[in-house]
Amino acid sequence: MDIMEAIKLRDPGEREFHQAVYEVLESVKPVLDRHPEYRRMKILERITEPERVIMFRVPWFDDQGEIHVNRGFRIQMNSAIGPYKGGLRFHPSVNLSILKFLAFEQTFKNALTTLPMGGGKGGSDFDPKGKSDNEVMRFCQSFMTELFRHIGPDTDVPAGDIGVGAREIGYLFGMYRRLSNQFSGVLTGKGLGWGGSLIRPEATGYGCVYFASEMLATQNQSIKGKTCLVSGAGNVAQHTVEKLIEMGARVVTLSDSSGYIYDEEGMDKDKLNFVKKLKNIRRGRIREYAENYPRSIYTPADPASGFNPLWNHKADCAFPSATQNEINGRDAQNLLVNGVKLIAEGSNMPSTPEAIAAFLSSGIQYAPGKASNAGGVAVSGLEMAQNSMRLRWPREEVDQRLRTIMKSIHKACLDAAEEYGKPGNYMVGANIAGFVKVVNAMLDQGLV
Repeated sequence: MDIMEAIKLRDPGEREFHQAVYEVLESVKPVLDRHPEYRRMKILERITEPERVIMFRVPWFDDQGEIHVNRGFRIQMNSAIGPYKGGLRFHPSVNLSILKFLAFEQTFKNALTTLPMGGGKGGSDFDPKGKSDNEVMRFCQSFMTELFRHIGPDTDVPAGDIGVGAREIGYLFGMYRRLSNQFSGVLTGKGLGWGGSLIRPEATGYGCVYFASEMLATQNQSIKGKTCLVSGAGNVAQHTVEKLIEMGARVVTLSDSSGYIYDEEGMDKDKLNFVKKLKNIRRGRIREYAENYPRSIYTPADPASGFNPLWNHKADCAFPSATQNEINGRDAQNLLVNGVKLIAEGSNMPSTPEAIAAFLSSGIQYAPGKASNAGGVAVSGLEMAQNSMRLRWPREEVDQRLRTIMKSIHKACLDAAEEYGKPGNYMVGANIAGFVKVVNAMLDQGLV
């Protein structure tokens, strides 16, 4: 039976997981042809099955004393090259399929960083939006009461993701410390005063822009002067915009689940600071940007329309930084018609298969998230190293290490694509480079 047929039969309904696996398997066919031992050793069957899936209930009570029950997960996908590493996501959309896709992607992303980290992911269908700090704290403490049994600095090191920022990491770490009686580097994204790393909050966004800069350099171009579309308004989007502004680009869009804003003048540091306060402190909606800057235009979300108008503006580069499958085939065509020549994914799998096919057939530069957004987990790895050594590197050193890692990932993608007859194809290159590293480690360690 074909491997994809077997996966769909075994895991019916897990569309996101199927999509992630299919993308990788299509890319690595030439590797399997060159290395028949991979098929003989059933590598595909092994690498697509998580080493461990942990699912548990999370009971908590709100400020009115009412009890709620959510579902918690941790997917420990692959530890062939190091401890499981990957974020925790708190969002109503969280389910087993989404977390398995994220853990599968994380395995290859982590391999690309050159750091010794395996792949994992976790989270809950809990929604922190609209909850008080005390409600979020009680949920995080209940969540960690079960999770702490399955993680550790040499076993599994979670981080933040959608819905899990500095506040949530603090509550989670505090409960882990109490339960385990240890102060260890078991979580990354910690506060600077208690083991966190400089540049960690900025790392995914900064790294994405560094990767895009390397892509443009292959065309003898720079990011300076480029008009850029950015989706999302959370941590990744904010710091993508910050680095783009710093490098001289013009950013004209941001979004959240309610809609998006278009600012033809482009954002500056003051406007970005407004967004940071809006989203990080007041936890407001992006429409307030247009209310504060009346020359910008706010457009409410309309899921029934079948496309996202954010991607229908003239631009040079696009940085999808919100969530999975936010760019469909129609959005991709709009991007191409409007002159976009570079896509660097800040979120995980934001483009549908139809969108990816459109990008690749058009010949534009397209970087998949497992390569372009690997900066976040790269600096998480650096945080782990600093925790182990009980020290903290200065900001400039961490930033330089991040830029070096992104440059290394860029080269690894291009080299792998060239070796297998797909020059310039970052998606194929990223999938092959990450896959080969993980698979060779698995084979070296025998049947485990």
